[in-house]
Amino acid sequence: MGNFQSFLLAPAALLYGTGISFRNRLFDLGIFQSHKATVPVVSIGNITMGGTGKTPLVDFAVKYYSRKGLKPAILSRGYKRSTTGVNMVADGRQIFLGSREAGDECAMLAHKNPETVVVVAEKRKEGAVFVAEHFAGNLPDVLVLDDGFQHRQLYRDLDIVVINSSAPFFDDRLIPAGRLREPHKNLDRADLLVLSKITNIEQALRFEKKLRATGKPLVKTGVRPGKPVQFAGPDAPQPEKVTALAGIGQPESFLESLQQSGMEVASKTFFGDHAEFLANKIKSLVEEALNNDLSIITTEKDYYRLLSNRPILETLSQVPCFYLPVEIEIIEGRELLEKMLDNVIIP
Repeated sequence: MGNFQSFLLAPAALLYGTGISFRNRLFDLGIFQSHKATVPVVSIGNITMGGTGKTPLVDFAVKYYSRKGLKPAILSRGYKRSTTGVNMVADGRQIFLGSREAGDECAMLAHKNPETVVVVAEKRKEGAVFVAEHFAGNLPDVLVLDDGFQHRQLYRDLDIVVINSSAPFFDDRLIPAGRLREPHKNLDRADLLVLSKITNIEQALRFEKKLRATGKPLVKTGVRPGKPVQFAGPDAPQPEKVTALAGIGQPESFLESLQQSGMEVASKTFFGDHAEFLANKIKSLVEEALNNDLSIITTEKDYYRLLSNRPILETLSQVPCFYLPVEIEIIEGRELLEKMLDNVIIP
């Protein structure tokens, strides 16, 4: 966002900030009460808009608890979903909703964790009550709250904030003039900071120094790309020269993962975060791939979104199409992270 545009939006940001501060003050004073769920709650959120790497950390936490023989459940807003209210995405045995109805991240998390309960609700308190009532005879051991830092209506036993290492925010402004969802001083509410998507070590170190000044414990993570998975088109070997397709908050990190995997990115087509894939642009992308002998590769999140869009999927199927799975890589602080996750569920 340019300086002039940011200047024009400053009054709106001031109004937004006043509202956020007043609301937080009411919670701090106990005038607004946070609902205590029947099971422990781990919140994984952020303080900026888009692309911090929350979803891989939610996936990590769910798999960590599952490996210990526990039953986690995921509670999320279900951003950009077509449904409203409280909806069951998956009950640990069956997946009921796709990306369009559940939101991209929730659909992906449900497929990656098929034995985990996944519920979407704009009001997380209502979602927690739904889980308690619907699974009263077989409660989960822990609720993992996706994107929960600003949703204080639900009490959390562990509050984790994920911060993109390539997007320092100490000089940024509140939305809509900037990317901050609330002032960075509110990191005081967090129990743990996770500095994510580390690729530029020098930049990350400068950011880390400022974050450590908050006095909060810090974990450092990166992204580890997996082996590309073909999901459409004629059978093809692992892609070497590709055209990249994505609709995510920080597509630059996707390009870095492709290059890290040894692929040559000949071109790219990016849509806004969660934006609909436009048929005419997808048709042009396919024509380019056919003319230049390219494979199409997309993100894992976008793959689950494509499954809900049959016409676009059929157009893409003229050429080999792959998605790139990624998982979180703990660079520093694994023991700290696991200890804090354990402390939530240990009586």
